[in-house]
Amino acid sequence: MTRLIKRYGSRKLYDTTESRYILLEDIADYVRNGQEITVVDNKTQEDVTSQTLTQVISEEGRKQSNFLSSELLHDLIRAGESAVGTRVRQIQDGMDRFMKKSIDRLVPLRTVRDEMSLLRERLDELEAAVARAEIEPEAAAPVAAPEPEAAAPAAPKKTTKRVVRKKPAAKKNTPAAPAAEDDQTA
Repeated sequence: MTRLIKRYGSRKLYDTTESRYILLEDIADYVRNGQEITVVDNKTQEDVTSQTLTQVISEEGRKQSNFLSSELLHDLIRAGESAVGTRVRQIQDGMDRFMKKSIDRLVPLRTVRDEMSLLRERLDELEAAVARAEIEPEAAAPVAAPEPEAAAPAAPKKTTKRVVRKKPAAKKNTPAAPAAEDDQTA
């Protein structure tokens, strides 16, 4: 949200958010804290944000002797807004190069990047193998595991035999054999 500040004819600045008069230092603090501001002339409703921010920069320059380099200020006057943009890009590019070189100097991080690259390659190979197995199930026969070395001989498996008992045949209506015959056969 943009903070609205009104500038009066007496050059006083009024913060409408906090309902109080403020100084250029307060505007500098707002900007440093990431707050967007809009400064409007109270009488004409003209946007005077650029002029006010220029005043803030001028005040900061008076307080700190090396706030902005004279080279940057010369470029700013000569080229205007494009000079600032160019300078900011140069600083950002220099910082990016510095950070990349610093990170690459860290050996553990380089090792981690290499390992991550290998893991990505292996994962790609695994995904390809799974895809092939889904398309051609018989082509992806399981690979036999190697036999363990110097393993003790396996004990024979115990098998249990199932004994099936037959039911005695049903007796037919035949005359009973004499008892004497039973004794002889026994």
